[in-house]
Amino acid sequence: MTIELEQLPYEMDALEPYISATTMEFHYGKHHRTYVENLNKLIKGTEFENMPLEKIIQATQGKPEYTAIFNNAAQAWNHSFFWHSMSPNGGGQPKGELLKKIERDFGSYEQFRADFKNAALGQFGSGWAWLVEEDGKLKVMKTANAATPIAEKLKPLIAIDVWEHAYYLDYQNRRGDFIEAFLDHLVKWK
Repeated sequence: MTIELEQLPYEMDALEPYISATTMEFHYGKHHRTYVENLNKLIKGTEFENMPLEKIIQATQGKPEYTAIFNNAAQAWNHSFFWHSMSPNGGGQPKGELLKKIERDFGSYEQFRADFKNAALGQFGSGWAWLVEEDGKLKVMKTANAATPIAEKLKPLIAIDVWEHAYYLDYQNRRGDFIEAFLDHLVKWK
């Protein structure tokens, strides 16, 4: 079984002007593709070769002898999830049941937004910020490098990639502006 590079759910230029086609060409076309290609090389002929991506992540997490497999598997999964956390018609606050849960668990959408932005800004170096569900309760978390909530068996709802390759061509060192654009114009509530 080969892990496939999942197709984007929109065209490369669909997120403009917030994420440029050039950024997408590098981020999806090179970074994400490389994680998938490296993973397939690493798992060929191993016990992981026929496992689905999530099982590979859970089976290799925290095991030093499988660090390279975990990193590439988790980055492949995280990126696929990130692409689906955005939409050309996204942005703003969610509606319905999800908004009620956010208000219940954070007090208000504005507090959730502040917590999410702080997590994304506060992630030192490379990583991710997430809205996840754990035991029926929503929480914001950040993860470094390739770490992912699914390794902890948490249910991610949205993610933002705060590795520099996700935003540097469009925003340079203005990570906060990228996070604002994500929340205001791109986030796709599930």
